[in-house]
Amino acid sequence: MSDTVSWRPKAGEIPTGPGVYRFRDADTRVLYVGKAKNLRARLSNYFAPLATLHERTRRMVLSAASVEWTVVGTEFEALQLEFTWIKEFDPPFNVQFRDDKSYPYLAITLGEPVPRVLVTRNKNLKGARYFGPYTKVWAIRETVDLMLKALPMRSCSDATYKRAEQTGRPCLLGDIGKCAAPCVGRVTKEEHKSIALDFASFMAGNDSKVIGQAQKNMKAASAVQDYESAARYRDQLSALETALSRNTVVLAEDVDADIFGIASDELAAAVQQFTVRGGRIRGVRSWVVDKELDLDLGELVETVLHNAYESELVPPRQVIVPVLPEDSNELELWLGSVRAEHGEAAAKVGLRVAQRGDLAALALTVSTNAKNALVLYKTRRSGDFTARSQALADIQEALGMAEAPLRMECYDVSHLSGTNIVASMVVFEDGLPRKDQYRRFSIPESTDDTESIFQTLSRRLAHLKDETTPPGGDAERKKFAYRPNLLIVDGGQPQVAAAKRAMDEAGITGIQLCGIAKRLEEIWLPDSDFPVILPRNSDALFLIQRIRDEAHRFAITYQRARRKKDVVSVLSEIPGLGPSRVRELLRHFGSVTQLRAADAAAITEVNGIGSTLAQVIFDTLRA
Repeated sequence: MSDTVSWRPKAGEIPTGPGVYRFRDADTRVLYVGKAKNLRARLSNYFAPLATLHERTRRMVLSAASVEWTVVGTEFEALQLEFTWIKEFDPPFNVQFRDDKSYPYLAITLGEPVPRVLVTRNKNLKGARYFGPYTKVWAIRETVDLMLKALPMRSCSDATYKRAEQTGRPCLLGDIGKCAAPCVGRVTKEEHKSIALDFASFMAGNDSKVIGQAQKNMKAASAVQDYESAARYRDQLSALETALSRNTVVLAEDVDADIFGIASDELAAAVQQFTVRGGRIRGVRSWVVDKELDLDLGELVETVLHNAYESELVPPRQVIVPVLPEDSNELELWLGSVRAEHGEAAAKVGLRVAQRGDLAALALTVSTNAKNALVLYKTRRSGDFTARSQALADIQEALGMAEAPLRMECYDVSHLSGTNIVASMVVFEDGLPRKDQYRRFSIPESTDDTESIFQTLSRRLAHLKDETTPPGGDAERKKFAYRPNLLIVDGGQPQVAAAKRAMDEAGITGIQLCGIAKRLEEIWLPDSDFPVILPRNSDALFLIQRIRDEAHRFAITYQRARRKKDVVSVLSEIPGLGPSRVRELLRHFGSVTQLRAADAAAITEVNGIGSTLAQVIFDTLRA
């Protein structure tokens, strides 16, 4: 393999100013679009020796046949141009977005002579003001139904409105007071437009203004003894307060913000967006990002914001994100320009991380929702029979196996600074975990992880030497002596070599072996100088990653249990410290780590522990 690609441009040819670059393949298809404050410095990173590049970056560079760039005046212009090209070319190596559902919005068609309010999934209505997105259609319809009692604007279809104009008879909504009936002249079109603007203002978070006006009108009507109008304003006020009660107040009433939470792993990221207007949560949206290149959280935030506001949605005055990207100032300018395009008077947008207070607490809630969404996405994906079948077929092809790996076993080692060394074995059959066949290994002594892998595999493979029916019958064979198609170890070349040595010494053949290196998600085969690279968004890599993560979880759980048991044993040997006091110690400090870190004075705070006994406990744990 050469140091770099043959088509690399000369460094002197690349300008040093800000700009946007595009990698193209031999068919001139755009593979990747990126921006840079300094084009020469950024592109030189791609043309470093291939062996030093991140694996996915190397794959992109090797797939490309040329690179071109466009110099712009400022970093802000580079940001805008990058967004435009990503949207136009949809490059395969840029972040790919998956929105598994079409979200409903509340729209008010202010561009029409007689505006209407409707629930729609179409975000391209001309002149419409959008609110949302929301997760439940019924919840929006319920809110609209309550709002129409207070602000009776038109909600009927164009055909219904025209029919009412022609016949001079309003529809049912007009008869029951949920429409001001401009179709038959009960109010003028200008008066109805004013009602629609109040409706939009209320939905935008100006609750106090609309309610204050309703209270003022009610008092004014009462003062002139117009009790019929006063009763109507009273009912309007009651309906507005009822609608507000359906939305939980989470922040001050003057807070308008979009709060983003992102949870990611090596293959995907789940995004949650909470829309807060007037201090109330008005909408929730979630989507999934498939990551092709290795992006840090800041770069992911930038791409998520582009995806969120590239449509008709208007950015609020504040956007809360998990971390600030490097070009946060340019992002603020871009968000402000999007806000200005929609006619918002205050076009400035603040991009920041919530540090404390109610906003930070809500940001934590959004982040928790994102984590749950990622778990749900991975669970649903692994539960798809078609996806699992395709994953097994792809693994068979990628590893050169004679048949699909219907039974896979994965091994991982866990220890704490060389103590309490344990290993785990997890089993997947037909792409699903078989938890009743998981096994745990305690390793008395080992020099390093490779030796631990060798010992674990040697003990496991010993059960495959004798192909006769075991003493426990067929049931025992299915649980442990059943022959796997594929053995996976957590690690790269050294761990695979150790596992191969265990197989050779045991005389086991006919079982495929591989290892997965966590940092780059590479698949290593025995006696291979180069890894097998599976596509980042493939179901095959997703399945291997899942079984590796499960093995890691199972090993960590066992290792922690061993540590806790060891501490309990040590404490139980101290005179005057019985089982109940040991339990009280662990309950008080919450973890073994906290107990080991505590001094004698802190230990005396535990019920039943005096200063002398506390000092003995402290000295024992330190020893």
